[in-house]
Amino acid sequence: MAAIEVRGLRKTYRGVVALDGLDLTVPVGGVFGFLGPNGAGKTTTIRALVGHLRATGSISVLGAEVPGGLAGVIDRVGALVEQPSFFPGFSGRTNLELLARSRGIPPARVDDALEAVALTERAGTRFSGYSLGMKQRLGVAAVLLKDPELLILDEPSNGLDPAGMAEMRTMIRRVAAEGRTVFVSSHLLAEIQQTCDHVAVVARGRCVASGSVADLLRGGVSRYRVRLAGGEPERNRAAAVLQQHGIEAWAGEDVASLVVGTEAERAPDVTRVLATAGIYLAELSPIERTLEEAFFELTREQP
Repeated sequence: MAAIEVRGLRKTYRGVVALDGLDLTVPVGGVFGFLGPNGAGKTTTIRALVGHLRATGSISVLGAEVPGGLAGVIDRVGALVEQPSFFPGFSGRTNLELLARSRGIPPARVDDALEAVALTERAGTRFSGYSLGMKQRLGVAAVLLKDPELLILDEPSNGLDPAGMAEMRTMIRRVAAEGRTVFVSSHLLAEIQQTCDHVAVVARGRCVASGSVADLLRGGVSRYRVRLAGGEPERNRAAAVLQQHGIEAWAGEDVASLVVGTEAERAPDVTRVLATAGIYLAELSPIERTLEEAFFELTREQP
């Protein structure tokens, strides 16, 4: 059973399409990144997952249909959809104790939640004295009070400084290591690459790619560094020969190198084409693709 299963999800706001047949499968366990530019439909999807809005299509969360079956699994789901709100004059611990009491949650869960987000030492500090990163982590602690199997976090690193992002990243990995599934939406590419096991890329209300981070980095056009024995004239001749055979090539970091862009299965053609033309390589090595490059390839507008 998938933690989240979405099929054909559609939502329109006053004639503007927010979701256009979104399909999504989130496996159980680990950190799943929901990546897309602002306005791609991430928050709309999350609101639909937790029953905050109605959309057409089908949604299953922990095996229950949404919205009809959400009440049966809601205690196993924790969601942080917007900026957390707490009493500014009360300490972090007091805020969580009040929240736990209102929901009938055992007081011992407050200590567990504070420890999970690394706020035990600052639990007695007033919420108004917390940094933005600490406020976000207290919001996650509030979500953890009911010990959920699935956490849904909407842009948890938004607005944080580098130190706050690092704290949030560490906290998310720690929570997932306890056996939970953490679903994180973000437009911050570096955070997703460093935090998540699997990722789905959404653009214009559709899922355009989904899989492990390694799978996304392997997909698309691969780049290779080609170093030649000669200087600039030989480099220019090699680029022309490759382009005649439909292989993209452009100048590298020095006069003896080229960067070649081609599908991974065509990489051997680079050596063959150049050798046939009497041009011999001193080096052919792959250039690691970044998630940023994969993201822009997947989300750019098609003509």
